Amino acid sequence: MIRPEELPISRRNLLALGAAMSAPVLSAPALLGFSTSPARAAAPTIGKQAPYFYRFKLGSFEATVISDGPLNLPLDAFVGVTKDVVQGLLTNHFLPKDEVSLEQNILVLNTGTKLIMFDTGLGSTKLFGPNSGRLLNSLREAGIDPKSIDALVISHAHPDHLWGIMADDGKPNYPNAQIYLNQADFDFWTDLKNPLFNDPNWKPLIEGARKHLLPNRERIVFIKDGQEFLPGVQAIAAPGHTVGHTAFMITSGGKSLAFLADTTHHPVLLFENPRIEFVYDTDAKLSAKSRTRLLDMLATSRVPLLGYHFPWPGIGYAAKAGEGFRYYPMQQQMIL
Repeated sequence: MIRPEELPISRRNLLALGAAMSAPVLSAPALLGFSTSPARAAAPTIGKQAPYFYRFKLGSFEATVISDGPLNLPLDAFVGVTKDVVQGLLTNHFLPKDEVSLEQNILVLNTGTKLIMFDTGLGSTKLFGPNSGRLLNSLREAGIDPKSIDALVISHAHPDHLWGIMADDGKPNYPNAQIYLNQADFDFWTDLKNPLFNDPNWKPLIEGARKHLLPNRERIVFIKDGQEFLPGVQAIAAPGHTVGHTAFMITSGGKSLAFLADTTHHPVLLFENPRIEFVYDTDAKLSAKSRTRLLDMLATSRVPLLGYHFPWPGIGYAAKAGEGFRYYPMQQQMIL
């Protein structure tokens, strides 16, 4: 039989502990025999984030989302409804209501025979804030050599999707890559007779597109709606944001993922109210139709999507919600 004095805490010890705790002059650390000196951090703060890539499996493919860094847009980039409607949607989702921050989620797909990258980021320009332009660094963090990229799939010729093709000195950042693009977009952005060329807001965008497209014309293969132009990669026409804007359905081993590019820029504003217009659309009404059509298809089929500008890493699902949709982020695969 265990005697009371052999218990881990005896009756005598409990009485002593109660008496000690009732004494106001003793703190808990002192009572327990600990030092009462101020706590100090064991090490300095690190001051930087983890590497900017996320890797997952899609059937037999290995997919890696890498980032060109976030960009910032003014609230008036979203039009067609009142400012109060836009701010209300943001506030309801605990988001800042005076500015919109967007990611740039670039997909690198390893099919086993091809290394394919979808879009190329902003390059060195700081048109949309100081934090973009880190794509090449993100590739290095993910262990991917730019020279190993076999294919660049360009959804459309806007700066944040195209201008990372070449360095400022004109040298290709991906020298061994074939480039895939819809011809309507190529023609629109390289035509000097384009009436937007005389618009001071659009002229820099057209000049930048010409700078990156024309020197690479021999590397460009034009793609069409419905075409499987690379293993497991099918083009889906989604015009309106630009004349040839294209989304892509990626399929392997019975698993699919839709790379939406700029079909929708925001998982709240253009999901819950898909008819909100975006100031950089060439045809905002057509863009809204393309957006609603694709989101409805994905919600019905329950196929996951990757939103180029969605919160990192941008992978999730669309579900119908009233007259719009709701975005559900996908649970991340932390073990491959």
